[in-house]
Amino acid sequence: MTFTPTKYQLQTVATGRVFSDEGWTLDDKQCDKPSMVRPVYEKKQLTVLEGKDLGLYRYADWLPIKKLLQNPSEPITYKSEGFAKRLGLNNLYITFSGYWPERNARMTTCSFKEMEAFSVCARMGDELKDKVLVVASAGNTARAFAKVCSDNGIKLLLCVPQDNIKALWFDKPLNPCVKLITTESGSDYFDAINLSNVVCELDGYLAEGGAKNIARRDGMSATMMSATVFIGHTPDFYFQAVGSGTGAIAAWEANLRFLEDGRFGANKARLMVSQNKPFVPMYDAWRADSRPLLPYDADQARKDAAEICAPVLSNRKPPYSLAGGLYDALKDTHGDILAVSNDEANAAKAIFEETEGVDIYHAAAVAAASLQQAVEKGVVKPDDVVMLNITGGGERRFLAEHEIHYLQPNHIFKIGFSKEEVEQVLEIAGLRPQ
Repeated sequence: MTFTPTKYQLQTVATGRVFSDEGWTLDDKQCDKPSMVRPVYEKKQLTVLEGKDLGLYRYADWLPIKKLLQNPSEPITYKSEGFAKRLGLNNLYITFSGYWPERNARMTTCSFKEMEAFSVCARMGDELKDKVLVVASAGNTARAFAKVCSDNGIKLLLCVPQDNIKALWFDKPLNPCVKLITTESGSDYFDAINLSNVVCELDGYLAEGGAKNIARRDGMSATMMSATVFIGHTPDFYFQAVGSGTGAIAAWEANLRFLEDGRFGANKARLMVSQNKPFVPMYDAWRADSRPLLPYDADQARKDAAEICAPVLSNRKPPYSLAGGLYDALKDTHGDILAVSNDEANAAKAIFEETEGVDIYHAAAVAAASLQQAVEKGVVKPDDVVMLNITGGGERRFLAEHEIHYLQPNHIFKIGFSKEEVEQVLEIAGLRPQ
């Protein structure tokens, strides 16, 4: 289909200033305090596009994109019967991202991180085609960006902790445009972020931007758009496990657009997000009613991250405190942060597979367990309309049905790396932009 780039401007949450996107704007340079910027779309009412194989691009009206990429996927929403009955809920809607052909869910990375990658890479205009996109990840995001960039010939350099590279599996060999560097065994996601930041100080590299990239957040918001359109109105509750909280922020922002749309009710879904004990920095700050995160020793954080069953939830520097971040989203929606143990997550994982018929990731199981908590405490009532964001699943079946290929690192950096070392290694390994 012929596609016209989506029209929008940017608005700074902290000040309200509206300005133009220069192509890859991540911050408002005129704002003197940390703040998200959001797109203000020209089309205030969402038209869901019809057409074969559009994937998440059916929501293009509310995606800051310049083009359509090949092989796009999307989340699917359905009304739960099995898990809902087990919890005693009459209106539980599950938004599923992953591999589940019977429900037409066909994400070949089995994770909702594909939504980020398809949106972020579609934001890249021709003026950025010679840049190397740099993405830091604890695993699932790297797999998603690798798949999308490989399929579409986009140059990508991944920065991943060495202990997480087992997550970099694919159903076919990747295009050589995708490269991988890692931080040594014992490092964590924050160390990988530091490595990516150093790389992006060098010429020719483009920082993906993480939570500050409007395309990443709005790609994630496809889950809320899927659920709201399917239900016919915004839900009463939104449940998701979080490492950075970016997906929950995205859901909140989509909800605000639906309010402006005017056809999907006047409800703000209560954001109910969860962390995996013992790695709970945002939970601790929220319980203390603190906008700033509380002090967290780096060695203790690495130790805690190593103990959780969902390592993708181990972000030490999440977008929690800044204007428009998770703290504001929770306050605005009267939301909450819950903490879930490994045992609780594993139990919920087993119950979900038993009742719904598909395996899910540990991060999704943390969200499912948090919903159980909320029901048991009476926070969620039987007739409440609940959206449960299952952010990944179907991996066991996918791996069994496909020949699998693993991406190997081009170099492993020790934690105390220097900019000079990084530059030299990239040059020697042939990873510098041409």
